[in-house]
Amino acid sequence: MDKLDGPRRPRVVLGVSGGIAAYKACELLRRLTESGHDVRVVPTAAALHFVGEATWAALSGHPAATEVWETVHEVPHVRIGQSADLVVVAPASTDLLAKAAHGLADDLLTNTLLTARCPVVFAPAMHTEMWEHPATQENVATLRRRGAVVIEPAVGRLTGVDTGKGRFPDPVEIYEICRRVLARGPQGHTTDLAGRHVVISAGGTREPLDPVRYLGNRSSGKQGYALARTAVARGARVTLVAGHTELSDPAGADVVRVGTAVQLREAVRKAAADADAVVMAAAVADFRPATYATGKIKKKDGQDPEPVALVRNPDILAELSADRARPGQLIVGFAAETDDVLANGRAKLARKGCDLLVVNEVGEHKTFGSAENEAVILAADGTETPVPYGPKETLADRVWDLVSAGLPDPS
Repeated sequence: MDKLDGPRRPRVVLGVSGGIAAYKACELLRRLTESGHDVRVVPTAAALHFVGEATWAALSGHPAATEVWETVHEVPHVRIGQSADLVVVAPASTDLLAKAAHGLADDLLTNTLLTARCPVVFAPAMHTEMWEHPATQENVATLRRRGAVVIEPAVGRLTGVDTGKGRFPDPVEIYEICRRVLARGPQGHTTDLAGRHVVISAGGTREPLDPVRYLGNRSSGKQGYALARTAVARGARVTLVAGHTELSDPAGADVVRVGTAVQLREAVRKAAADADAVVMAAAVADFRPATYATGKIKKKDGQDPEPVALVRNPDILAELSADRARPGQLIVGFAAETDDVLANGRAKLARKGCDLLVVNEVGEHKTFGSAENEAVILAADGTETPVPYGPKETLADRVWDLVSAGLPDPS
């Protein structure tokens, strides 16, 4: 993200609670400050056992206070939250989540959370048992119901030898969520996908020919990952079914790795069982080799290779549209076209039976691998929504705008 211009830099409060993951918040702070945000760090007293006040002050350019009694003439327990454009608590401990859910205010950070009228993001980090405890889950549900974004913790190595869900997400990915929340401006305070489960497919599939070769495509997965990050920032529970990609897992998304079109079909259908919306952004191979050679296919001198016979892969988008897992489930497809883009897109929309179809022109130097995209979103009711050339996150937000508007009332 380029450094922000203008006289007023976005004001971010970085709350840090007590936990070994506090040292990772230094990377998040660096990302925020280097991209032009004015960051005030508010650690808890416990957090200072892990990272000292001098580190926070040096990295942010502001003193880092923990108590409401410091510089009391400036009324910091009110002013910090009132002036913030975003509050992000990273890491958020079990104790901090409980205090925030119940409105307790016994230090500067919890007072700040009560006075903030801007979007609030929590990035929990704790042991698996603490995360899964019913008390923690009820507190998280309360915060989400009030409009906060609570990022699902990652799965991996925890303190000591423990492994499980509760690991602090990648700070770079937390930064991306914060960036998406801030980019929405005042709308960032509205988590319109809260309580919704969305399934997104991303990346390209690979159809093996022999142990070292495959049929694939140029998809980078960037558009699907942008959809996932944006959905997390808007409060959704996200399952990301990822084909081949070299991208880092988006913070807050449950990532299911797949290789082939058949594997992707199985993973998407399983995840879609309780999903409110399914967005098929993956570049799924239409065909696969009819046979798989168990040994590497050798080149023979003076002989042309044997032709590769192909068979059709299942049409996952058409299947999902025809056999919806629940009433009101919205299905979104993507159409990558090289010519007659809109005409082919309209025909595909009718043929697939989905609710929305994102149609874009692709090629060797278009869309694939790029951070930008341009598309037209076709709807089953005949409406067309053009999205001009710009960041893939912008297209992702427009897709979710239409999905959010088309979903039935959860009540």
